[in-house]
Parts: sequence; structure tokens; C-alpha cells
Amino acid sequence: MNWKKLGRALLFPHIAIIILLVPVSAVLLIGSMVFIGTNSVIAYISYVLAAYTLTVICFKIPRIVEFFKTFRYENRYLKRWRNDARLRINVSLYGSLAWNALYGIFQLWLGFYHRTFWFCSLGGYYICLAFMRFFLVQHTRKYAPGDKVQSELIKYCACGWIFLLMNLALALIIFFMVYWNRTFEHHMVTAIAIAAYTFTALTIAVVNVVKYRKYNSPVFSASKVISLAAALVSMLTLESTMLTTFSDGAMSAVGQKWMLGATGGVICALIVATAIYMIFTGTNKLKTLKSEVENGKQ
Repeated sequence: MNWKKLGRALLFPHIAIIILLVPVSAVLLIGSMVFIGTNSVIAYISYVLAAYTLTVICFKIPRIVEFFKTFRYENRYLKRWRNDARLRINVSLYGSLAWNALYGIFQLWLGFYHRTFWFCSLGGYYICLAFMRFFLVQHTRKYAPGDKVQSELIKYCACGWIFLLMNLALALIIFFMVYWNRTFEHHMVTAIAIAAYTFTALTIAVVNVVKYRKYNSPVFSASKVISLAAALVSMLTLESTMLTTFSDGAMSAVGQKWMLGATGGVICALIVATAIYMIFTGTNKLKTLKSEVENGKQ
């Protein structure tokens, strides 16, 4: 018997065998722990099988990583996705447009159903974000970055002005949240999931705002600023959820209102500062571009 060949077959089985082992070992392990008992023969078999499955997966990890690295660099669709910033922006804008529109409509429906302006103001905010994304995607699906610089700058400035108007809706949201104590109470697991989503969205938004500056495309930058604004509003909702869900009575209702008010004020200030920066920068670049065109004609 070729022990070397046998050992290799046991430690490096075919991928189909590994795929089969994963659900079988999982079902046996869960079944023995929940229904049969941890001291039964089936439980011991499930322990051994689960340990073996984990071992062969660990041995397979380098090959799996190598496969995905090769697939990433050789697959033509992934190569296009990696190299085409315009495609990534369009997919991001369309996806975010659909999400903001559906979420905004849902909030408006809640507002009409419960007859409360709280949900209506929240729905209005997200629908405004959807309109801004639609406004930008009309440009990115037709032109590559840099093809219509003047048009991009005009849209960039317009987004800044829209942000200033949208800040009124955000101020209403904060007012209702603080003055009427409109907070959210969720299950602890749900609250943790919301926190994970919110921090992930905020981190990605901040990274993308910096990352997409290298393309020197005002439309690209505006699309990522919209994502950042949405993430900041999610942070405000998350804070309200955390204060309500994990409240142990240590903080008074007045203290919670002050905290929410302070956070809301900072978020409003950040959005206003961003809007002013977009308007100021876009206007100056438009003037510079116009001056260069006029000098070129002379």
C-alpha cells in the first residue's frame, strides 16, 4: 500500500468531496448537539468528521486563494470591472438610486399610514438622494470622465445647492427626533447588525470620497459625497437606536436629547460645509475654465 499516496488523498481530497463534507458535518454536528445529545456515538462521529473537514479546508486554503487570484486577473469581466472606474460608478449609482428610491417610498408610505410627518421627512430626504443620483447617472452613462468638464462642474455645483436645501429636511428629522423623542427600539441583535452596517457604510463612503478624487471627475466626487451624506444620517439613526435599545437608566431623557441634538448639529454642519465647499470649488473651476476658453480664442 502506498501510504504517501493515501495520506495525500486524505489530506487533499477532491473539491467535490469537500463540498459534500461541509453540509454533512454541519448537519451531524448541529443534530447531535440539539437533538441527540453530546455523549452519543453519532456526536463523537460528528466531532471527528467536523475536525477532519476543517483540517482539509485549511490545507486547501492556499490553493483556493491562488485560484481566486488567478481568476481575478484572468477573467475578462473582473479585469474590466477593476480597470473601468466609469462602470463601477454607474453600477454604484444605479444600485444606490434603486435603494434610496425604494427606502424613501417605504418611509413615505409609513408616514401616510401612521399619519406622522416624522416618516414623511425621512422619506423625503432619501428620495432627494435618489433624485441626485439619477441626476448624476444621466451624465456618467453617456460620457467618460473628462469628456464634458463644464457639464460635470455644473452638476457638481448643483449637487452642492441641493445639499443646502436637503439640510432643511435633515433639520426637521433631528427636530422630531430630539423634541418629540422620536427614537427606535430594536432587539439587541438587530441593533448590533445595524451598527455593523452603518460603520461599514461610513468607512466605505469616507474611503471612496478620498479614492475617487484621483480621477479628477466632479461627477464621481459628487456621487461619493452623496453616499457619505447618507451614511452620516444612518449614524444619527444608529445613535438613537443604541440609546434606546441599550439604555440602562444611567442617562436621563434630557441627556439623551442633548446627545442626539449635538450629534445632529455636527452632522448638519458637516453637510452644510461640504455643500459650500462643492459650490465654491465648482464655481471657481468654472470661472477658470471659462477664462481659459476665452484666452484660447484670442
